[in-house]
Amino acid sequence: MNTLLILLVAAFGVMAIAQMARVYELTAKLRGHREEDISESDNRMNGRLMWVFCVAYFAFFLWLLIAYSDKLLPVSASEHGVWLDNMMFWNWVVLFIVFFITNIALFWFAGKYYHRKDRKAFWYPHNNTIEIWWTVVPAVVMMGIIVYGLITWNRIMKPASPDALYVELYAKQFDWTARYTGADGVLGATDYRLINDVNPLGIVTEKAIATRLEELATEKAAILKTLAEEVIAPDKREELEIRVEHLERMAARITHLKVLMAQDIEQNGQASAYAHGTDDIVTKEFHLPVHKEVKLVMRSRDVIHSMYLPHVRAQMNAVPGMTTTFHMVPTITTDSMRLITNNPAFDYILMCNKICGASHYNMQMTLTLEDAVSYDNWMAEQLKKPFEGQPAATTPVPAANDTIPAATSTQTAAIVAADANKTN
Repeated sequence: MNTLLILLVAAFGVMAIAQMARVYELTAKLRGHREEDISESDNRMNGRLMWVFCVAYFAFFLWLLIAYSDKLLPVSASEHGVWLDNMMFWNWVVLFIVFFITNIALFWFAGKYYHRKDRKAFWYPHNNTIEIWWTVVPAVVMMGIIVYGLITWNRIMKPASPDALYVELYAKQFDWTARYTGADGVLGATDYRLINDVNPLGIVTEKAIATRLEELATEKAAILKTLAEEVIAPDKREELEIRVEHLERMAARITHLKVLMAQDIEQNGQASAYAHGTDDIVTKEFHLPVHKEVKLVMRSRDVIHSMYLPHVRAQMNAVPGMTTTFHMVPTITTDSMRLITNNPAFDYILMCNKICGASHYNMQMTLTLEDAVSYDNWMAEQLKKPFEGQPAATTPVPAANDTIPAATSTQTAAIVAADANKTN
């Protein structure tokens, strides 16, 4: 109710000012003054008001900085975040200097050189020296900012060390899934054709392949039964027949994947990515240890998403059909940041920073940063519930009468390399 009254008072105030301005115009016309005729006293008053407005403008600006300082992000919780914050600080220094100089000059000249009838503006069309200065100085400053940015970028995006913790973040509308390496320390291969309710990431294992082939066969049998026993409209029948063809193609490709998996494991043993999927840890929890280098790998099932950790100063797109990476070293645990922010309910949040659909705003996951001991304890619990609950086994090479003929070694190497680029 109070808000409504305030709005009504403000509206009536605006209306009153408008009516007063209209009365002033009418009285001026009655006195024979034209609207174009402005007295020197009015010009002087407007000039002095420019100076008053300049003071009020900067006072309001500084008040905003102080009043809303608690809304800014706290200190960075990562090593590279400190570098980014330093770069941002020097950018703000340059912006503040230019902001204050240009606006003070703007209001000063507007107030000092108000119109007078006995004065005429000086015609000053060109000055090479001034133009050189206002071209060279901004160019040098801009070059410095760009060089500083490139140096910082190269420090952040350099390759991760071999002993970095490897974690995958899988995005889809509208949630995140984390995947950690199991006891073997290696993430298994993935293939989108194996995605189903029990394998949301499409991890490639013998069991996953068998389950997916069984699902396709069951769906195909149900459709064929419908086509044989029921009376169906021609357009619906055509749609089901097309679906059967699709299921057959999908089954053939998955069978081919099975052959490739078997041959790659036979040739490369435990060096094959196909040998490491069964013990992967798939979870909706996201934990990372502090002071340990972490390599994040992002994938997306559907549209472009963006991995965004504002308190860690990390962001990277998750793009369908490819993998993107970002490595970092977290430095402040969740408990420590709660003390820093004086907020016992504080949590690090993983968000999507691309507008990816109707529930984009809700695509979040809590990140827990903790010390090495706490992380090891949490990981020990996760290791008890791997993806398939059993160690990877060597897959026998299919017989020659398999559905899909075995590929030659050269073909296998080429296809495996392509699949690794496409799905891992």
